[in-house]
Amino acid sequence: MPLRRQQTPAILVLEDGSVFYGYAFAGGGEACGEVVFNTGMTGYQEVITDPSYKGQIVTMTYPHVGNYGINPEDMESAGIHLEGFIVKEYHPRPSNWRSRQTLREFLEEHGKIGMAGLDTRALTRKLRLSGAMKGIISTRTADIPTLLEKVRAYPGLVGRDLVREVACRSPYIWKGGPIPPEEQTDRRTRRVVVVDCGVKYNILRHLEARGCEVIVVPATATGAEILARQPDGILFSNGPGDPAALPYLVDTAAQVLGKVPVFGICLGHQILGQAVGGKTEKLKFGHHGLNQPVQDHGTGKIEITSQNHGFVVIPASVTRRREATHENLNDRTSEGLSYPDLRAFSVQYHPEAAPGPHDAAYLFDRFVAMMDKQTLKEVENFPS
Repeated sequence: MPLRRQQTPAILVLEDGSVFYGYAFAGGGEACGEVVFNTGMTGYQEVITDPSYKGQIVTMTYPHVGNYGINPEDMESAGIHLEGFIVKEYHPRPSNWRSRQTLREFLEEHGKIGMAGLDTRALTRKLRLSGAMKGIISTRTADIPTLLEKVRAYPGLVGRDLVREVACRSPYIWKGGPIPPEEQTDRRTRRVVVVDCGVKYNILRHLEARGCEVIVVPATATGAEILARQPDGILFSNGPGDPAALPYLVDTAAQVLGKVPVFGICLGHQILGQAVGGKTEKLKFGHHGLNQPVQDHGTGKIEITSQNHGFVVIPASVTRRREATHENLNDRTSEGLSYPDLRAFSVQYHPEAAPGPHDAAYLFDRFVAMMDKQTLKEVENFPS
């Protein structure tokens, strides 16, 4: 397509030698990462501020992005963690009363490249058939051999600890309010320690809305340090990278399991699975989007869920007594496990949404019920 005067040519090169041409609608330079696709039609701000995307270049399958701008209320972390952002068409003039800046301005404020003008359907099909692969975006050169050499030298995600790059450095008390009155509860205050592996703000908002005092601690906190805060419950959050590269987090989970109720979300699910003897494996192209169907085996109900992960727990590898609670109806991968004798459960998807449907928000109520000393069997029958 012909380039406008203000558009800077950009190129995407994948590790298999595939090349896609477009232009940079934001930023410039070069960015390497694992290229994945997200199927959400909206929610691009929540996607780009999700710490779980650290180390990845995200392609949006919805073709028109940027039309409602950026606002401070929809942040899911303090900044942008993905390596690059790819869209089919970028809309430079947002129309939304909540908008405070454009997507281009937001990406450039955080030093990230935004690329547009390429065939994102062809790119998505490539990733579905071949699997997620390493890629590089460049506005500096169109020399394919040079870029191919760089992308093949990029380490990828397997074996890398990216949690330390996105987690908080010191503990803090979350105060995200004010919470709307209709979302508040009158239950007693419960203290929840959230182990920050790259936590999304909406997880913290859900806990606060349910009357919890939320203390966020670094991923490097030990089990003893967490238990010393006398929590009523512990939550292991979402986060980026390879769960098998996080033995210190697995050790921490093993130290606290059985002491108080524990809830794991996404990476937290994978951490708990390993803490009870399980193993994880990498998916071909991962689950990234807002429309993944999941069945709750306890109720038989189907939930449409928000997901963002490239690794999964292998349930058969878990040596501890466990129950499979949720299953992905697209590929039959595990989406949830519970450990009745430990008062612990976890899900692979994102019950906090942001973006996405709210079908699974009841899981936070189950966690609260566990902290209120109910048995796990009673909790699993909690209305959804």
